[in-house]
Amino acid sequence: MKPTVEEIGTLLALKRHERPEEGFLDDFLRDFHQRRREEEALKSGPAGWWHRLSSWASGLGASKWAYGAGLAYAAAMALFLLSPRHEQVQPIAPTPAKYQVEPAEAVPVEQLDALDWRPNSTGTTGEQEF
Repeated sequence: MKPTVEEIGTLLALKRHERPEEGFLDDFLRDFHQRRREEEALKSGPAGWWHRLSSWASGLGASKWAYGAGLAYAAAMALFLLSPRHEQVQPIAPTPAKYQVEPAEAVPVEQLDALDWRPNSTGTTGEQEF
């Protein structure tokens, strides 16, 4: 049943004189901010991560089984490949090398005194040629 205009007018006339108790708006604002902080804490923590993952998986439909099987297979392969092997490694005995280091022949070094270190002034722009 749809209310009539007269019924709405009487309801507004009754509600006009109602006032919230003192401090209602302050309490409301504090409670609102507290609820928002709690919601943000749930979103950022492990519970929020799990909630996002479960809501994503619920929207997949039948393909979620394929995704789940692929993820399980990838996790099993990662565990198999990364698990340590318990094989005994036999140490190999060192064998002496039959190699003798011989000193290299001395190469004659050109004496620096025999070099001409004087600048040559034959360049066209004043460069020095050695």
